[in-house]
Amino acid sequence: MIDQNLLESLSSSDKESFAKGLKELITQTYQVEKEFVELKALFEEVLDILPTAVWVLEQGGEIFYQNSLASEIPELLEKLDLSHDNRQEIELESQAQSRVYLVQANQKLNKLIISATDITSEKRRERLASMGQISAHLAHEIRNPVGSVALLASTLANRVDIKNKALVLEIKKSIWRVERIVKATLLFSKGVHCNKAKINSQSLKEELNESLQFYTYSKNIDFVFNFECDSLEADFDLLCIVLQNFLFNAIDAIEESEEESGIVEICCAKDSQNAVFRIYDSGKPIENPEILFEPFKSTKLKGNGLGLALSLQIIEAHGGTISLSKSDKKGFEILLPQG
Repeated sequence: MIDQNLLESLSSSDKESFAKGLKELITQTYQVEKEFVELKALFEEVLDILPTAVWVLEQGGEIFYQNSLASEIPELLEKLDLSHDNRQEIELESQAQSRVYLVQANQKLNKLIISATDITSEKRRERLASMGQISAHLAHEIRNPVGSVALLASTLANRVDIKNKALVLEIKKSIWRVERIVKATLLFSKGVHCNKAKINSQSLKEELNESLQFYTYSKNIDFVFNFECDSLEADFDLLCIVLQNFLFNAIDAIEESEEESGIVEICCAKDSQNAVFRIYDSGKPIENPEILFEPFKSTKLKGNGLGLALSLQIIEAHGGTISLSKSDKKGFEILLPQG
């Protein structure tokens, strides 16, 4: 309060100066308040675009502030033990909505500040690294005995009676399949390095036809291999692995369907920049597109979940892409840059 006697004792010029100063003070106060509101809004906008969930809690546990990401995962906050003894510092991992979060909390100015950072990708990389190491070790252990069995099977094929040839052939098919799995596992765990060269597309077609002799299936399946491009640039061995993976996946999809027969089409053409492979099949629909290229995950009855993951690794090493077909047919499209 301003003293009334003091005001009356002031001269007119002093009153005018006082009024002017008071007006400036009020203006500055409004300006400071405006800047504070703008700064607060900016601060909240910055917190809102952070890839981290943030909560600020009152002493009683009530939410003073939360950003938009935090509001989407309230169950994460509900899992925390926020009793008085545990409010000082928290650092733990917790799950919400199939994601893994690193949760940290600190007490500041009578408020508890909690952050939750999504570390799902990091945990996935750790898991894949561990699984890759274990798989590579197992593949190395399996490789030698499988090689011995393959050699014995070849020897047996030359000595066995004609009536038992079919049995030996099935043994050789199974060995070939195991050898492919071992090779794929080692290749995936070590990483892919491609050596591009000019290759004849007809050779790819011949490799696909030959691989069908080693793959077991029971239904009547028509195979259409239409390679319009005469040649292309790629790593022949790696590209064969990719096309065989898609071919065998297509066969398995038909085997698991309710139809008694099916068709698999693999086409190759070139545009101005790419060699384009399209793979179609009439088998059962894709169950979960989200995990198609996820290593060690598979919805098939057969398979170890490495085929498509390795195929993607190989195609990306070529600078290419793999995507689901956008046509009415079920299948995939592979783009391989040329030149």
